[in-house]
Amino acid sequence: MKRTVKTKVKGFRTQDGAGVSLVRVLGHETVKEFDPILMLDSFDSTNPADYTAGFPMHPHRGIETVSYLYKGNMVHSDTLGNVDGISDGEVQWMNAGSGIQHEEQVPAADRLLGVQLWLNLPAAEKMSSPTYRSIHNDAIEEIEFDGGYLRLLSGEYEGHRGHQGDHLPLHYYDIHLEKNQSITLNMPEDASVMVFTLLGDATVAGEFIQEKTAVKLNPGDSLTIESGDEPAQVLYMESKALNEPVAWAGPIVMNSQQELREAFYDLNQGTFIKEELEMNVD
Repeated sequence: MKRTVKTKVKGFRTQDGAGVSLVRVLGHETVKEFDPILMLDSFDSTNPADYTAGFPMHPHRGIETVSYLYKGNMVHSDTLGNVDGISDGEVQWMNAGSGIQHEEQVPAADRLLGVQLWLNLPAAEKMSSPTYRSIHNDAIEEIEFDGGYLRLLSGEYEGHRGHQGDHLPLHYYDIHLEKNQSITLNMPEDASVMVFTLLGDATVAGEFIQEKTAVKLNPGDSLTIESGDEPAQVLYMESKALNEPVAWAGPIVMNSQQELREAFYDLNQGTFIKEELEMNVD
């Protein structure tokens, strides 16, 4: 059964961090619809003044953050002494788990283009050990198909295997289509699937979708994405819906208000960091 479009979200311009200009596409209002993806922020600027203020030290608990920069640079550092950077085409993947504080510096570049996802953690793994991993270009396979190519950021694609998440599956593809081309993807019928048109308009499941739009798909086992008279770059994200309660306040996402109170109590008492961080680099 072919997938069809369920919801389209364009997003709105806002600021976060120390004054980074971005487009917030997914957030509090879309939690249930796009489960398990909580948030999607889109970055696209040729003006360093939009983003070089960066994201100063701040806490997280209960989520994974996955940052993909097709263009630009980002440097991660955290309260446990880890410092690591990514540049054009690379990924940062952090499981906040039981608690971490980190900052993200965004140096000036010719263009900053990419997205950050917040991926919810299952209730049983909210207090898991924090981890940080960077996925560099030598660990990201580029797979050619007729009319374009696919960058396998994580998960699997037709027998190819990329980085594997520790807590939820995330099949994450950066799909590049030449003009007037298409790709058909196959997936489990009950998987939670969304796409984001990063550059250029596209036709997704038969519907015209403008650039910088998130699209949630109805259940089905196949999805066709087509470009028009211009090339298109589309991000594909496939995971598993949690169907669990969400209690979200600022940078912390738990399953109940009591758990949120405990998290902020820990912050105030200086007991937020529960375990040492293990850093891995691909």
